[in-house]
Amino acid sequence: MAKEKIQALVDGGRASAGPPLGPKLGPLGVNVGQLIADINKATKDFEGIKVPVEIVIDTETKTWEITVGSPPTSQLLFKELGLQKGSGSAWRENKDKPAVAGDASKEVIVKIAKLKMESMGTKSLKNAVKNVLGTCLSAGITVEGKNPKEAQKEVDAGAWDDLLK
Repeated sequence: MAKEKIQALVDGGRASAGPPLGPKLGPLGVNVGQLIADINKATKDFEGIKVPVEIVIDTETKTWEITVGSPPTSQLLFKELGLQKGSGSAWRENKDKPAVAGDASKEVIVKIAKLKMESMGTKSLKNAVKNVLGTCLSAGITVEGKNPKEAQKEVDAGAWDDLLK
Protein backbone atom coordinates (compact mmCIF):
# COMPACT_ATOMS: atom_id res chain seq x y z
CA MET A 1 0.00 0.00 0.00
CA ALA A 2 1.58 3.25 -1.15
CA LYS A 3 0.76 6.30 0.89
CA GLU A 4 1.48 9.90 0.02
CA LYS A 5 1.56 12.53 2.77
CA ILE A 6 0.85 16.18 1.98
CA GLN A 7 1.09 19.01 4.49
CA ALA A 8 -0.18 22.50 3.79
CA LEU A 9 -1.37 25.68 5.48
CA VAL A 10 -4.88 26.48 4.22
CA ASP A 11 -7.52 29.11 4.90
CA GLY A 12 -9.99 27.46 7.28
CA GLY A 13 -13.15 26.44 5.45
CA ARG A 14 -11.91 28.06 2.25
CA ALA A 15 -9.29 25.76 0.72
CA SER A 16 -9.27 25.64 -3.06
CA ALA A 17 -7.91 23.48 -5.85
CA GLY A 18 -5.31 26.17 -6.52
CA PRO A 19 -1.93 26.34 -4.78
CA PRO A 20 -0.77 25.06 -2.36
CA LEU A 21 -3.01 21.97 -2.65
CA GLY A 22 -3.99 21.60 -6.30
CA PRO A 23 -0.51 21.10 -7.75
CA LYS A 24 0.26 18.49 -5.10
CA LEU A 25 -3.06 16.61 -5.41
CA GLY A 26 -3.52 16.58 -9.19
CA PRO A 27 -0.80 14.04 -10.02
CA LEU A 28 -2.13 11.59 -7.40
CA GLY A 29 -5.32 10.86 -9.35
CA VAL A 30 -7.75 11.59 -6.50
CA ASN A 31 -11.08 13.38 -6.80
CA VAL A 32 -9.63 16.82 -6.03
CA GLY A 33 -13.04 18.49 -5.77
CA GLN A 34 -14.29 16.01 -3.17
CA LEU A 35 -11.03 16.14 -1.23
CA ILE A 36 -11.12 19.97 -1.13
CA ALA A 37 -14.77 19.79 0.05
CA ASP A 38 -13.71 17.38 2.82
CA ILE A 39 -10.84 19.69 3.86
CA ASN A 40 -13.22 22.67 4.00
CA LYS A 41 -15.69 20.67 6.08
CA ALA A 42 -12.90 19.63 8.48
CA THR A 43 -11.57 23.19 8.82
CA LYS A 44 -14.86 25.15 8.87
CA ASP A 45 -14.47 25.94 12.59
CA PHE A 46 -11.29 27.85 11.75
CA GLU A 47 -12.82 30.13 9.11
CA GLY A 48 -10.72 33.23 8.61
CA ILE A 49 -7.61 31.57 10.08
CA LYS A 50 -4.77 29.78 8.35
CA VAL A 51 -4.69 26.24 9.67
CA PRO A 52 -2.24 23.38 9.04
CA VAL A 53 -3.66 20.23 7.47
CA GLU A 54 -2.09 16.89 6.78
CA ILE A 55 -3.59 14.67 4.11
CA VAL A 56 -2.56 11.04 3.84
CA ILE A 57 -3.59 9.58 0.50
CA ASP A 58 -3.61 5.87 -0.33
CA THR A 59 -2.45 6.05 -3.94
CA GLU A 60 -3.86 2.60 -4.75
CA THR A 61 -7.41 3.00 -3.40
CA LYS A 62 -7.49 6.81 -3.90
CA THR A 63 -8.84 7.25 -0.35
CA TRP A 64 -7.59 9.82 2.13
CA GLU A 65 -7.44 10.85 5.75
CA ILE A 66 -7.34 14.49 6.81
CA THR A 67 -5.78 15.67 10.06
CA VAL A 68 -6.33 19.28 11.05
CA GLY A 69 -3.60 20.80 13.19
CA SER A 70 -3.76 23.69 15.59
CA PRO A 71 -3.60 27.11 13.91
CA PRO A 72 -0.47 29.15 14.60
CA THR A 73 -0.66 31.26 17.77
CA SER A 74 -0.28 34.41 15.70
CA GLN A 75 -3.35 33.54 13.62
CA LEU A 76 -5.44 32.99 16.74
CA LEU A 77 -4.31 36.34 18.11
CA PHE A 78 -5.07 38.13 14.85
CA LYS A 79 -8.55 36.61 14.70
CA GLU A 80 -9.33 37.52 18.34
CA LEU A 81 -8.13 41.08 17.83
CA GLY A 82 -9.57 41.57 14.34
CA LEU A 83 -6.14 42.09 12.77
CA GLN A 84 -5.01 41.19 9.27
CA LYS A 85 -1.39 40.88 10.36
CA GLY A 86 1.08 41.93 13.02
CA SER A 87 3.47 44.85 13.02
CA GLY A 88 6.50 44.19 10.87
CA SER A 89 8.79 46.30 13.02
CA ALA A 90 7.44 45.93 16.53
CA TRP A 91 9.81 46.85 19.37
CA ARG A 92 12.81 47.15 17.05
CA GLU A 93 13.21 50.58 15.53
CA ASN A 94 11.82 52.89 18.16
CA LYS A 95 11.56 51.18 21.51
CA ASP A 96 9.89 54.23 23.08
CA LYS A 97 7.11 54.28 20.47
CA PRO A 98 6.87 50.80 18.96
CA ALA A 99 4.72 50.04 15.92
CA VAL A 100 1.76 48.44 17.69
CA ALA A 101 -0.61 46.25 15.68
CA GLY A 102 -3.16 45.72 18.45
CA ASP A 103 -3.81 45.30 22.15
CA ALA A 104 -4.92 42.08 23.86
CA SER A 105 -6.52 41.51 27.23
CA LYS A 106 -5.12 39.04 29.73
CA GLU A 107 -8.25 36.93 29.19
CA VAL A 108 -7.57 36.64 25.44
CA ILE A 109 -3.97 35.59 26.14
CA VAL A 110 -5.11 32.89 28.60
CA LYS A 111 -7.86 31.68 26.21
CA ILE A 112 -5.35 31.21 23.38
CA ALA A 113 -2.83 29.59 25.73
CA LYS A 114 -5.47 27.01 26.73
CA LEU A 115 -6.22 26.28 23.06
CA LYS A 116 -2.52 25.87 22.23
CA MET A 117 -1.26 24.02 25.34
CA GLU A 118 -1.34 20.54 23.81
CA SER A 119 0.43 21.53 20.59
CA MET A 120 3.01 23.51 22.60
CA GLY A 121 3.90 20.35 24.46
CA THR A 122 3.44 21.82 27.92
CA LYS A 123 1.18 20.87 30.80
CA SER A 124 1.73 24.24 32.46
CA LEU A 125 -0.77 26.96 31.59
CA LYS A 126 1.74 29.51 32.92
CA ASN A 127 4.34 28.36 30.35
CA ALA A 128 1.73 28.38 27.57
CA VAL A 129 0.76 31.96 28.50
CA LYS A 130 4.41 33.01 28.37
CA ASN A 131 4.70 31.40 24.93
CA VAL A 132 1.65 33.37 23.68
CA LEU A 133 3.16 36.54 25.14
CA GLY A 134 6.31 35.83 23.12
CA THR A 135 4.18 35.72 19.98
CA CYS A 136 2.59 39.04 21.02
CA LEU A 137 6.07 40.54 21.26
CA SER A 138 6.97 39.35 17.75
CA ALA A 139 3.68 40.56 16.27
CA GLY A 140 3.66 43.98 17.93
CA ILE A 141 0.67 43.25 20.14
CA THR A 142 0.56 44.93 23.53
CA VAL A 143 -1.15 43.36 26.53
CA GLU A 144 -3.48 45.81 28.22
CA GLY A 145 -1.26 48.61 26.93
CA LYS A 146 2.01 47.06 28.11
CA ASN A 147 5.00 45.59 26.33
CA PRO A 148 4.56 41.77 26.41
CA LYS A 149 7.93 41.50 28.20
CA GLU A 150 6.38 43.40 31.13
CA ALA A 151 3.41 41.02 31.06
CA GLN A 152 5.79 38.04 31.16
CA LYS A 153 7.42 39.51 34.28
CA GLU A 154 3.95 39.87 35.83
CA VAL A 155 3.21 36.21 35.06
CA ASP A 156 6.51 35.17 36.67
CA ALA A 157 5.74 37.32 39.72
CA GLY A 158 2.35 35.64 40.16
CA ALA A 159 0.17 38.63 39.18
CA TRP A 160 -1.80 36.45 36.73
CA ASP A 161 -2.24 33.47 39.06
CA ASP A 162 -6.00 34.03 39.53
CA LEU A 163 -6.50 33.78 35.75
CA LEU A 164 -4.32 30.68 35.50
CA LYS A 165 -6.41 28.46 37.79
